[in-house]
Amino acid sequence: MTKQAVAALSTVQDEDWRVPAGDLSWSCWETVEHVADDLFSYAGQLAAEQPPADGYVPWGYRRARPDAPALTIFVDPESGTAGLLRVLEASGGLLAASVQVSPPQRRGFHPYGVSDAAGFAAMGIVEILIHLYDVAQTLKFPWSPEAGLCTRVLNRIFPDVPAGDDPWPALLWATGRVELPGRPRRTEWRWYAR
Repeated sequence: MTKQAVAALSTVQDEDWRVPAGDLSWSCWETVEHVADDLFSYAGQLAAEQPPADGYVPWGYRRARPDAPALTIFVDPESGTAGLLRVLEASGGLLAASVQVSPPQRRGFHPYGVSDAAGFAAMGIVEILIHLYDVAQTLKFPWSPEAGLCTRVLNRIFPDVPAGDDPWPALLWATGRVELPGRPRRTEWRWYAR
């Protein structure tokens, strides 16, 4: 999934990434940096022989400005959007590798439930899908993920979402991005990692 995200973002890498991403208060740069940071952090939750079940691996977090996301990793601004995309790709590779080598019984902490590798993979996919949607709203590039992937993610970590809707709009609704016929836009949401 990271490969498709990087390919899509590469089509707009010369645009101004300092503008807000969709409805977020974060810039497009901060939003992609947040995704890379989450993928990195999720990999870390699985990487230890005995991951913590009661809290995150104690990376240091900080914000670049008050409304910015709290991050562990920051991309060197001098590297430009090409550098940002390299960090996104590397973070996705770290999560994919951690998921692949994690034994089935390994569990790691997430505030929405202690999860196995499949749960962290689903969370990482959701981060990529919805935040690229946010960035695409501003930078105007096509972003429409494959329906089967959206269905698998919905089934794994959004059991509260009714079946039957087109899976991509259903995932956007589940994460508070859009309204659906008969269902107003969510103002609060969560996934179920357990």
